[in-house]
Amino acid sequence: MALAIRDEGKKVNADINVTPMVDVMLVLLIIFIVITPMLQNKVNVDLAQSTTATPMDDANKEDAVVVAITRDSRIYLGQNQTTLANLGSQVSDELQNKTDKIVYFRADARAHYGTVMDAIDAVRTSGVGEVGMLTEQQQPINMTTPTAGGQ
Repeated sequence: MALAIRDEGKKVNADINVTPMVDVMLVLLIIFIVITPMLQNKVNVDLAQSTTATPMDDANKEDAVVVAITRDSRIYLGQNQTTLANLGSQVSDELQNKTDKIVYFRADARAHYGTVMDAIDAVRTSGVGEVGMLTEQQQPINMTTPTAGGQ
């Protein structure tokens, strides 16, 4: 009687298959690309255009106090809609533990002027040190004159 020897160990493939890992990583990348713009906690408003805008980088910080006013006179503190009567007390609550008492306003270009001024007054009476109005930098228009083709 003879012994049967099996050589199955020589057929084992020790290479790592990275295709499933790459598939999962690509799906995660696509998910993050789609979700990232939605994570901004800003109310959609069309900001006014300004040629003399000063950059206010502190307004983009996560803990910045931002009041948004839409074109239909709705007032938001961060993402939460509020009323003009409650705005001052809510802002003072937000600024209670901060040393830099500045509130940024994002008012729509077509918002009612009176609503914006009333919101600024409500914030100023709550003890705010500074108010910043956020605008978009107006792009300069290049006025080039076409030249005659033959000369």
